[in-house]
Amino acid sequence: MASELASRAFATMWQHGLTKRPPLEPDYLWTVGADGFSAEDEHSIRSAEDVADFRERLDALCSALVEEAALNPLGHTMAYGQITAAIRKRHALGRFWNENPGVAQREIAPPILVVGQMRSGTTRVQRLLAADPRHSGTRFCNSHDPVPATPDLRPAKARAALAVARRINPWLDTVHPFGALRTDEEIGWLAAALSPATFEAQWRIPSFVAFSSARDAGPVYREFARILRTDAHVMQEADRPRVLKCPQFAEDLGVLLAQFPDARLVLCRRPKEDILESSVSMTASQMAFQSDHHDLQWLTAMWQDKISHREAAMERDLRNFSGLLATIDFAALNADWRSAIGTAYRALNLELTSEAVEAMRKEQERSHDDPHHDHAGQMAGFSAA
Repeated sequence: MASELASRAFATMWQHGLTKRPPLEPDYLWTVGADGFSAEDEHSIRSAEDVADFRERLDALCSALVEEAALNPLGHTMAYGQITAAIRKRHALGRFWNENPGVAQREIAPPILVVGQMRSGTTRVQRLLAADPRHSGTRFCNSHDPVPATPDLRPAKARAALAVARRINPWLDTVHPFGALRTDEEIGWLAAALSPATFEAQWRIPSFVAFSSARDAGPVYREFARILRTDAHVMQEADRPRVLKCPQFAEDLGVLLAQFPDARLVLCRRPKEDILESSVSMTASQMAFQSDHHDLQWLTAMWQDKISHREAAMERDLRNFSGLLATIDFAALNADWRSAIGTAYRALNLELTSEAVEAMRKEQERSHDDPHHDHAGQMAGFSAA
């Protein structure tokens, strides 16, 4: 398997001194990620609180990786790459905002927020709604790398990154079908602020997850809002509602709505037992090749707690929401997507045009061919790892 070969290759290179095993220490990672930037790029238009929050999250994440994650050489290398990339992107965004005053505060159309548990149909709903020509969606490449550039080489870089990722993890598109230019969740923007969403799906880091859950997510979503406003204007889509989606929203809905109080909400529902099974298999497929130590019982218990926590947080924040809200049931979406979307549009006081239906039909046909169904092989791989 490609992941095993890669892990052995890194171990051999470190053992023979061909390259250095990079320490997962905050100061070292900061030196690498901030190379070529200035302190002004880090601070930029961010508040002192937001600057401090990133540094504190970095410390906590590194501690969890070293003490809890039991990473193999490939997992260690991937953690090093992702964290230094987050530091680099944070500086590059700060530099962009310094060079383009006001872009991160410009007005945009109120977004449409797709909220729900992971594996509850949020991806499909996001892509269907974003297919409407009057709406917009975030390209995967823009989520993966939120820093604007001219020429925009992000699509090509994303295609290359996905090609490598598919070699390492052959279950990647079964877990979540990707495409460089395809509408996708904004989890990359959360990762750029060191939200736990993308990291807890790869590594066993309970102390970092607990640390994040116990603190104010305001700095993360202020950065998220700055990135969204920037991306909307760079992509010339500021006048069209952006359809946003990430399962982490379920935990942080109140904080997210503080940034976008005029947003419309689409709530996705699915039975808890189905969510649990699918969430465990998704996480297992990511963890299996980054660590050689696995505990399916722990993983299942973790997701039971996570699902309950997200449900309680979501229900609490929804009680304080007085805007337009639509609910889409997973089974109803599977049975008749047009009817489910039509009901949602009426609840959101939106017109479902023939052009929108045709665009959604094409998206539905595309998603029908996605390798997004078989989880048994993932679980077998996790248990055998």
